[in-house]
Order: sequence, then C-alpha cells, then structure tokens
Amino acid sequence: MSQIGTILCSFWIPFFSFSVALNGVLHVAAGSEQHIPLSMVKLWASAFGGEIKSIAAKYSGSQLLQKKYKEFEKDVTIEEIDGLQLVKKLAKDMEEMFHKKAEAVRRLVEAAEDAHLKHSFDADLQYEYFNAVLINERDDDGNLVELGKEFLLLPNDHFNNLPVNVSLSDVQVPTNVYNKDPEIVNGIYWSESLNKVFVDNFDRDPSLIWQYFGSAKGFFRQYPGIKWEPDENGVIAFDCRNRKWYIQAATSPKDVVILVDVSGSMKGLRLTIAKQTVSSILDTLGDDDFFNIIAYNEEIQYVEPCLNGTLVQADRNNKEHFREHLDKLSAKGIGMLDIALSEAFDLLSEFNHSGEGSICSQAIMLIADGAVDTYDNIFAKYNWPDRKVRIFTYLIGREAAFADNLKWMACANKGFFTQISTLADVQENVMAYLHVLSRPKVIDQEHDVVWTEAYVDSTLADDQGLVLMTTVAMPVFSRENETRSKGVLLGVVGTDVPVKELLKAIPKYKLGIHGYAFAITNNGYILTHPELRPLYEEGKKRRKPNYSSVDLSEVEWEDRDDVLRNAMVNRKTEKFSMEVKKTVDKGKRVLVMTNDYYYTDIKGTPFSLGVVLSRGHGKYFFRGNVTIEEGLHDLEHPDVSLADEWSYCNTDLHPEHRHLTQLEAIKIYLTGKDQLLQCDKELIQEVLFDAVVSAPLEAYWTSLALNKSENSDKGVEVAFLGTRTGLSRVNLFVGAEQLTNQDFLTSEDKESIFNADHFPLWYRRAAEQIPGSFVYSIPFSTGSENKSNVVTASTSIQLLDDRKSPVVAAVGIQMKLEFFQRKFWIASRQCATLDGKCPISCDDEVINCYLIDNNGFILVSEDYRQTGNFFGEVEGAVMNKLLNMGSFKRITLYDYQAMCRTTKESSDSAQSLLDPYRAIFAAIKWMMTELILFLVEFNLCNWWNSGHSVKAQRLKQVLEPCDTEYPAFVSERTIKETMGSVACDDCFKSFVIQQIPSSNLFMVVVDNVCSCDSFTPITMAPIEIRYNESLKCERLKSQKIRRRPEACHGFHPEENARECGGAFSISPQPMTVLLSLLMIYVSR
Repeated sequence: MSQIGTILCSFWIPFFSFSVALNGVLHVAAGSEQHIPLSMVKLWASAFGGEIKSIAAKYSGSQLLQKKYKEFEKDVTIEEIDGLQLVKKLAKDMEEMFHKKAEAVRRLVEAAEDAHLKHSFDADLQYEYFNAVLINERDDDGNLVELGKEFLLLPNDHFNNLPVNVSLSDVQVPTNVYNKDPEIVNGIYWSESLNKVFVDNFDRDPSLIWQYFGSAKGFFRQYPGIKWEPDENGVIAFDCRNRKWYIQAATSPKDVVILVDVSGSMKGLRLTIAKQTVSSILDTLGDDDFFNIIAYNEEIQYVEPCLNGTLVQADRNNKEHFREHLDKLSAKGIGMLDIALSEAFDLLSEFNHSGEGSICSQAIMLIADGAVDTYDNIFAKYNWPDRKVRIFTYLIGREAAFADNLKWMACANKGFFTQISTLADVQENVMAYLHVLSRPKVIDQEHDVVWTEAYVDSTLADDQGLVLMTTVAMPVFSRENETRSKGVLLGVVGTDVPVKELLKAIPKYKLGIHGYAFAITNNGYILTHPELRPLYEEGKKRRKPNYSSVDLSEVEWEDRDDVLRNAMVNRKTEKFSMEVKKTVDKGKRVLVMTNDYYYTDIKGTPFSLGVVLSRGHGKYFFRGNVTIEEGLHDLEHPDVSLADEWSYCNTDLHPEHRHLTQLEAIKIYLTGKDQLLQCDKELIQEVLFDAVVSAPLEAYWTSLALNKSENSDKGVEVAFLGTRTGLSRVNLFVGAEQLTNQDFLTSEDKESIFNADHFPLWYRRAAEQIPGSFVYSIPFSTGSENKSNVVTASTSIQLLDDRKSPVVAAVGIQMKLEFFQRKFWIASRQCATLDGKCPISCDDEVINCYLIDNNGFILVSEDYRQTGNFFGEVEGAVMNKLLNMGSFKRITLYDYQAMCRTTKESSDSAQSLLDPYRAIFAAIKWMMTELILFLVEFNLCNWWNSGHSVKAQRLKQVLEPCDTEYPAFVSERTIKETMGSVACDDCFKSFVIQQIPSSNLFMVVVDNVCSCDSFTPITMAPIEIRYNESLKCERLKSQKIRRRPEACHGFHPEENARECGGAFSISPQPMTVLLSLLMIYVSR
C-alpha cells in the first residue's frame, strides 16, 4: 500500500489542482469534454508494464543470458569492421566463383566447335534422339512414341528434387520447327558430343546447375536431361533464340531505328502484321540497345512524339510504352520512303556523335509492303562505301511486286531481306537479323563472355518460391574455312548461376543486424538486393513484368542524386554514407538509421558489389574463445539449430555432402572425419562460442516448464533465442500441436527466421530498442482477418553498455494475445484511492482504452476487430493531434516496385493469333484461332485490303507496375506522456497517451462521449504517383548513367554480305484447307 500511496501523492494531487483550476466541469465552451486523469493512466501503464516485462524477462531468460555474456567479457575482443577491405575480399571470392562458371562454358564452346568441324552434313541422316517433350511417352497401345525413347529420370536434391538424368542431356525443339528437319537432326547429332563435357563440368564443379546449348537452328540441348511439360495453357512456347542470354551472346550492342510504312496500302491485316513485326523486333532488343520507331507516309511521324530526334534505351518500360503507341497507328496516304530513310540516317548519325547509345552496331529496320525505288542516292550519301548502318527489310503481304527493290536495299547495305505473309511467319523471320549482326563477332572469332541481368527460373522453384538466376553465356562459331567470311553462328552455350550462390559467399555475421550486400549490373539494375521483390500475389505468386530492370535508385531511393548508383556503375572502389528509412514487416514499419556503403567491381563480369553497414552496433564485430570440445558438446543439444541459408560449410562441392544440414556438416568438420569438407573456420569458432554461452538457457527453460503451474502464465507458449552467428534455440512450453502460431520460427514464416539476406524481424526490431526493454508486436489486422492471435516479445543482448557494443543476441517469447490482453485489462482496473473506488476505469463506457505500439498499431482494444489495425484508422482525430503535437511523426516512403490496379481496354484482334500459333498443335484454342487465319489468308482476300479488323472491346481490371507513396509512423522517444483534446463539431474530445515502461508500447485513453466523425481517418494506404504528360516525357528522355559492355563487333571488312535473304512463302495444299474448315466445324 505504501507504493500506491506514493503514486497517489506524486500524481493525483497535482492533477486534482489542475482540475480545480478548470472548475472541475465536464462541459466546456462548445460542448462536453470527458475528464481523464493522467495519474490514473500512468498508474495503469506502470502496472501493466511491470507485469508484462516480468513475464517476458522470466520466460525468455534475458537476464540470465545477459549475465552469461558478461561472464565471458574478458575472453572477448571487439573489432571495428573495415568495410572496404570486406567488400574487396567478397568481390574477389565472387570473381573466382564466376570465373569457375565461365570456364565451364568455355569448355563447352571448344567441344561444340570441334564436334561441328568434324561432322559432315548428311541430308538423309536418320537419328533417334531424346526429345524432351516426348521422352517416356507411350501411345494408346503402350508403345513408346517416335522420338520418345525411354529416358531414366530420378529426383535429385541438387535440382530441388526435380526428376533429372545426370548422365545425359535431352533436346527441346520449338513448336514451329519441324523436329525431323535435316538441319535439326544433323545439329542434334554432332552436339551429342557435349554430353561428356556436361558430365565432366558437373564433376569438376558440383555446384553447377543447368548447362545448355541453344542452336541457331532452334533446338535446345539441356543438361541434366528433364521432361518438358506444357504450361497451364497447354503450351510449350520456348524458343532459345528469343532468350536474352542467346541474343546478348550472339550479337553486339546496337542502335536501331524502325521504319513502319503506314500508307494507305497497309490497311487491314497488313498493318496488324507490321505492328506485330515491330513488337517482335522490340522483344529482341536488350538493355544495352537503343531504339526509336518512325511511321511514315507523306510525312514522318515519331510513334512517341516526345522522343523526336533521339533514341532511348531498350529497357522493358520503354518498350512497353512504345507498344501502347503502336496501337494508335492507322494507314492512310502515300508512302514517301526517301524522307523516312534520310531521317533515320540523320538520327543514327547525330545520336552516335552525341556519345550516347551503344556506340557499336547500327541498323535500320524497314517494314513495308513494297518500295518503288532502290534509293541508292540516299545510301550513297549516308552509308557507302563503309556500309556501317545495316538495312533489314521486311516485306509485308503475299504480293512480291516490289520485293526486288527491298531485297536490293538489304543486300547493298549488309542487311537481310525477308517476306512476312502471315502473323505466323513473324517470329521466325524477325530472328534472322540476329545472325546477320553476329557475323563480325564470328569472323573475329571473339568468344566474348556475357552475363545477363537477374531473371526468374520457374523450373527450380522451391518451397520459398521461384529462383533468381543470372546466366553466363558464350557464342559458338563455325570454324570451317569455307564459311569464315560468312560468319556462321552455330549457337550459344551457357550455364545458369543462382543468385543465392552469391549470397553464400557473404559472411552475414560480419555485416551486423541491419547490414547486407547487394550487386548491380552495368546498367544500374539490381542483380541481388534484400529489397528486390520480383513477385506479386494475384491469386498466386506471379512475376512482375519489370522485375529484371529494377534500378538501384528505385530501392536506395534516398540517394536522390544517384551518387551511390553512378559510382558503382563506373566501377569505383569507395565509401558513401547517407541516412536511410528502411522498411520492415512488409513495409508497415520503418527504421531510420545512417548507413555506410562500401563498393567495388567484380572483375571479369559487368557487376559491381556493395556492402552496407549500419552506424553504431552494426560497425563492430567481436570474437569469442572457447575450446572445440566445449562447443561441440553444447552444439549437441536438441534445441540448437543454425540458419539454413547461411554457409557455414560448403556442402555443394561434393555430392556426398549435399544431404548434410549445416549443423551436421560442422560436427563432421570439427571431428576431422571428412578432409574434403570446406568450412568457414572463423564463423564456426563464433558459433561454438555462442553455443557455450547460451547453453544454460536450455536447463533454465526446462526448469520453468517443469515448475509451471496449471494456471500461472499459461498463455506463454514459446521461448526463443537467436545469436549474431545464426544460432537459434527454441523451447516450447506447450505441445507442438497446441501452438497458436504453427508457422513461427519455420520456413513458412520467413520473417521470423535467419535468411541469406536478413536477420529475423524480432531480432532487428529488438536491436533498435533501448537495452533492457522489450519490443512487442502482433500480426497486422489480427482481429479482422482471423490471423494467428499471438504477441511476440523480444529484447536484445549487448556485450557492453555503450553504443559501440555489438548486439550479440536477441531473446524473446511468444504468448497468446488473449493472455496478453487479459493482463492489460486487469492492470487498467487498478486505482490509487484508499477505499478502492476508482473514479474512472477502462470498463466505463465514457472512455475507450487502447494499447498501441511505437508505429501506431493496435494491440489491445475493447473492439477486438480493431486489433492489428492502425490507430489512425480508428481514431483519426486523436492521431492527427498526436502528429501535430510531435508525439508521433509521419515518414513518407516510396515504393518504386509497386503494382497498381488499373482499368484497360482489351481487344481480341488478329494480333492475338501469333501466340496460339506457337502453342502445341493439339491445343484446341490454337486450332480455332489458326483456322481463322487460314480463312483470312486463303479465302477472304478482299478483307485483306479493307480498312476493317475484328475487335471485341471490353474493359478489364489488371495490375501494372507503378510508383506509390505511403506513410509510416514512428513515436517520438523523448515524449513519454501527453494529454490534450481535439475540437470537434460541438464538443472537445480529450485523450491521454502514456508510454508503457520498458517497452515500445503506449496506453491511449480517449473520450468516447465526444464524436469526431467529421475527421477523416488517417490510413497507411499507398497512393499511386501519377505523372503528367510533360513529366512523363522528361522521364522518358532522361538517361541514367550506364556503362557500355567492353566488347563491340559491329563491323568487319572481310564480311561476305551476299547471303542477304529471300522471299518466304507458303503453298497451302487443298487438303490442309479442307482440314482447317473441318476443325472449325468440330470446334463449334
């Protein structure tokens, strides 16, 4: 009672005097104001804070662990991390790893070129190969189908348990390529010799995954062999020649101007085919290329007027922007090709002299239904005799009246001519230009190594989702003397490198709790970064359209002047510092800190590497010292586990190690049972130290569980520990089947465990709390979405009592929300009066009591549905006042990887016919749409030249990439308590906010008599940033600093340009047309 009396004297009397000064009334000026005693709220907050901290400290064992680390303080040395030395060491390790992958590819190049040189083409060659689509397929009689030989497939854990054949490769042939064509069969035959090299590479480097050869003829040889299955639409649309790794390895960077004829003769299907041809050309352009599109009739018209007189980088966003403008083109007037050609040459010349662009290959793509002249005077003026600008001509339509002129233009300018009669012809004919552009590289015999940007490989999808890859690839050339001047490209070989391989090289324990490593490409795009989000959820996880071209400035967006980005693109080795706002917990919370960035280049690749260390505890590392015997003994405890995604030992180097967990590998390494096992000795020494220091927790937790009575603290379910080395200990106070949150501390809840690129969320947040205090949190929108009804509490353990002390561990508990809330309501019924009669209580209807955290999320409310929601959504008027008073501050955040819902006009037009053509011939949808094409081509000639097209317009909701702005909220640490009121329509709404001691929580008591419905709720909903037309134009024109690829093969004087294309035609057979008509009838 003496303690209560003290509180009474200290807080009740001053507040009572304040009340008298206000005449003790409940009605003022415009209306009523509820009197809420600050001393009462302070008493409740103190009582709840003391109770809940006592429970958290008791069951987490935080004080015991802090004491144990203190006992070992004399055996510990603290070091400041040298960020530059660390990033240089990491870059060197990655360089060696990348070099190893590139050498594997180089061996494939040599083997492929040798095999081709020894092979003599046989037009009558009969060869039964393993067709990846048909292997192990049987007909209705149970016999293996043609090209469907028996192919042994066994699950392999290195390939995420996908059934593979590690002895052989198999072959995929695109749907639109005849799988028994002599060119295909001969290529498959001589490339069979790659099997030995595939296997040898895998033996040398068991960390390799897919190795492959993509042929210029279209077939794709892959090791290890797998069975290819159609996608959800019944389609296998893969063509290796369309892939970025193939195009990047086969050609050099290029500047391209696309000229599209939009004269009156292009009306109808011709214009549709022309647009599809442009779109397919855009697909072949990569991030190192630049382009523009000009439509012409009597006048020239830039498809995007904003970009008049310049070229833009062929990134995904720019290409999609141009595709949208393509739809607006219409055909009319007379085609004046001479004006268009002159504009294209001037444009390429000026852009080249500006120093922007690729400064390598240049090309003009002409898409037209004919040309009335050869325009040799224009070529003589701009392009001869060097012919540095190649001309590629695409004749649209079946007529060949003006084909000779277009072909002459291509042949006279080292280009290629092709005729595109139908939509189905587009893809194959467009790709022909790539092999022309590859000629100088082939003649030079320069096997340039290329690395792609990050992309998603769905084949190796694991339990955590799709896998990010980069590919290293090299071109394969014909070495036959008679074809040297022709520059014959045989194809491209490559191997995939999972980005997680890079992460394994990163010593996460040296980067601190908030530290991380990241890498970018020569274009400034992210290769790996903890904040890269390549997927979004729309029913299921899907790839974002622009995930592979996310710029560093869109993630590290506080670097407004691109200082960090540009220095890394320019391959500098430096340090940079800035204050950052790092979001955690799905972007709902924010940590404000100062980061130091250290960066350098990874030699032999286009990548640059960065390492981030946060100021304060993130800059320091400590070394402990215990014996191997001590450490091994304590590692044997059943409650010990290690971070699965951290690399303590390299278990990929030898197949017999792949089944080992990291903990098992460490035990084998320490006992010396396997000399081949390679481990991080320094990290393991620290793991042993943490295991020894934290070992007493196991006995402590066991004792608590045994002595826990039926009714005491039965809401506490789990106690857990994590250390800076990724070591974890877990103790259950209830049976596993009784856990409220079954996913916590499992791979199903990635935020709660150690990952390759971040510490657990409860660890990161605890590290930013005042030492000795606990941070409490619950899942968002717990009440409304019926999520796991739990509260997680954690606290950090520091080695020393100063800011520079490393955070060595974090401990915590998870308890039932109902248990936590009950403790709160019990505390809120206490009062300091001697007679026990409380003047006010949270049970009273005139007030509402809330418990919120330092980011404004509700943990306790009388209305359970509000639990987990943001306080501003429930009490907008009060939250607004708290912001104005400085108790909370609003922090504006940006998301440049967002997806926004928008309404778009969808049309089912002839343009959609191309994709079904590439599908499996057995697909009914393909049959129906292709039959329409047949009818158009062979029977409805009048419609060809009409100005009409079939379009069924409808509106649909789609998600598209966008930029958004949204707020986060953080409490001001220096303000412990506040009281105030809000002027509403006819009353004043009073409130009191009081910090809960030793926590990140606040008790908020709000007047429930005065309604402030006129105040708009404060939400955290993101708002799309919309750019007006002038700003859009400026963004399109703005060119961020990039670094060009070092190699360029745009021209060679020995090139033989006589092979420059020919007409492509289809001669339909009457039976084919008859079958097509029959299919339409059947499909009805």
